[in-house]
Parts: sequence; structure tokens; C-alpha cells
Amino acid sequence: MADSWSFQNQVQSVDARLDNDTHVCLRRVRYSDLGRIEKGISQMSDQSRYLRFFSGSKTMPASVVERLASVDGTNHLAWGVVNMDENDLPAIAVAHVFREAKTSDTGEFAIAVLDQYHGQGVARLLMTAIFLDCYCEGFRHLRIEILRTNKKANGLIRAIGAQPCSLEGPVTQYDLVITDAISALQKMDSPNAIPDIMAAFAPG
Repeated sequence: MADSWSFQNQVQSVDARLDNDTHVCLRRVRYSDLGRIEKGISQMSDQSRYLRFFSGSKTMPASVVERLASVDGTNHLAWGVVNMDENDLPAIAVAHVFREAKTSDTGEFAIAVLDQYHGQGVARLLMTAIFLDCYCEGFRHLRIEILRTNKKANGLIRAIGAQPCSLEGPVTQYDLVITDAISALQKMDSPNAIPDIMAAFAPG
């Protein structure tokens, strides 16, 4: 994919269907989602919470939750996935990118999906949305830290082109070129809704 390929980032939300026909909505995270973020962390299994936050605590310090909810759309981007088939519209996944410095084109990426939604393509849909948004905001590289024991996450991030830059200790550090990741996701056969996300960000 050419680096000059254009997108538009006025997208606020995208409706999609998982391959099992679950109706979901991908949308930007707002500060009013603070309670949902806190609840989502508590609903993760101890193992998933440890893999995401490197901590097994069921609750995160208020300062951590506050930081995750404080999204400015430029230096901190965040998208979440809501299950539209459930009455209380629960949040089932969220992804964040924090810019390393105000003039940097590199950000720190992290993603979390509730355990019962693992293996349904949620992470790939969410990555498609936030990577497109990142590209529009001038990001070109992402740094990602994943515990080496998290084999599924390591496999997924390598599948979209991430290159390990440090293999020392319990954490693998990756560098991901955003255009490579978007191209890799675009070529994937599943989930079926990836083209819907791409179309939402296409120039009008």
C-alpha cells in the first residue's frame, strides 16, 4: 500500500457483524466511558488482565483508568467495541495508542478483548479501525510490548507485520509500520467485516 493512500478520519463509529453474526459497533472512546473501562477491566480473567496490564489486580489505580478515558484524538487515540445485541450494550474490547511525543509519528499501542469474545475476529476489526485513525493523525509506527508467554497475541501481531526489536526478558518489544499492518489486515480472509471498516474510512 502506498504511503500516500488517503483516508478520512471524521468517522465516529462503524456498525459491523462478527462472523458469528453478532452485531457490534466500533466507536471512538469518550471520557464518559470511564465507568465502562473500569468495569471491563474487572470483567477480564486474571490471566487476561495480567497479559494486558502485566498485573493481576482486578482493579487499576484511578490514575490509570483516568488516563485510559482521557482521549484527545491527536496524542491519545482510543476505539472500543460494543455488543449491540445485549440490552446493556456492554463494551467488549478497547484499543489505545499514545503518541510518544507531540511531534512524533510513533505511538504505543495496546489492545484488550474480553475473554468470551476471543477468537471471533474482534481484535482484527478493532485494529483496522484504530490503525486507519492513526494513519490519518500522522502516526507511521507503533511500539508494542507483549509478554512472551502470550503466544496468541505474539502470533497475531507478527501476522500483521510487526518486527521484534527486543527479545530480552519476559516482554517482547515490537515495531509495527502502520501501512504494513493495514495492508496485511486488508488481505485477510476473515473476519468478513474488515472491508466494511476500510470502506468507512475511504475518502468521500
